[in-house]
Amino acid sequence: MSVTVRPDAASIGVVQTADAARRAGNRRGILAMMGAMASFVINDALVKFSSQSMPGTQLIVVRGIFAIALLLAIAARMGLLRGAGARIGDLRQRTLIVRALLDAAATFTFIVSLFYLPLANATAIGMAAPLFISLLAVFWLRERVGVLRWLVIAVGFMGVLCVVQPRGEGFNGYSLLCLLSTFIVACRDLYTRRIDPATPSIIVTIGTAIAVTLGAALFAPFQTWQPITAWQVATLAAASVFLSSGYLLLIRSLRAGDISLIVPFRYSALLPAVIIGFVVWGDIPNALAWAGIALLVATGLYSVLSERESARNRVLESAPE
Repeated sequence: MSVTVRPDAASIGVVQTADAARRAGNRRGILAMMGAMASFVINDALVKFSSQSMPGTQLIVVRGIFAIALLLAIAARMGLLRGAGARIGDLRQRTLIVRALLDAAATFTFIVSLFYLPLANATAIGMAAPLFISLLAVFWLRERVGVLRWLVIAVGFMGVLCVVQPRGEGFNGYSLLCLLSTFIVACRDLYTRRIDPATPSIIVTIGTAIAVTLGAALFAPFQTWQPITAWQVATLAAASVFLSSGYLLLIRSLRAGDISLIVPFRYSALLPAVIIGFVVWGDIPNALAWAGIALLVATGLYSVLSERESARNRVLESAPE
């Protein structure tokens, strides 16, 4: 004689509450990721104006100093530097230090490879991060990623290739270094989840900014710095605002929900890039690029809709018969 055990109303309520919290976290993570990507694109555009006559290490150091000063000012305003609520000591956390070092390593391996690769090729390789993250999420975070999710990410990557249209001859030995940078980015993003949730995101952001700036300073003796104009100072100061915002939003997005769902929204960086490229430089995507953008938008919408459908099915499966 079989006995059917039906969940009571309290159990169903707990499941529904947990599921609602998960969906809300995913929504916050997606919005934060999109905001981070837009901030990084604007930062890149501002840096482009001042990079023609300024060595890379000098640019990173100057921008980093502005970013660190801004972040420290915000942290002080939040009461995180002094008094009972001080959290500046969290910078000594091993997990935070490891993440900052991973970020610095990813930055410099990408920059070195970028010196020898066409920008389109380096960008295409960098957009492979969601593929690495989804793979690592399975073995590292034990997240379940279905076949359809893998297919959506793969189609999104195809969309990226259509947009950037890399040339085959551009892939040389430095492509492997760029691929290493992308893998480090994936490790960095996953490692963000290991940081104590009680650690304010802005403290994590400060640690990242310090690591990248100090890393660039180590290479300063190997390049000749140039005098800085007032316009370059203003541009880099503005860039530091968007860089800091990007760091902060990226960290918050990776701590908010399911990484395998949130990370593909890195592709949203293409939209502001296309808009800024058209408005500032007059660049107009060709037909293949527009097809790629359509693929990216479609895969992003599908990810959101499929997540909602999965959440609805989980609630229905928990309902009494």
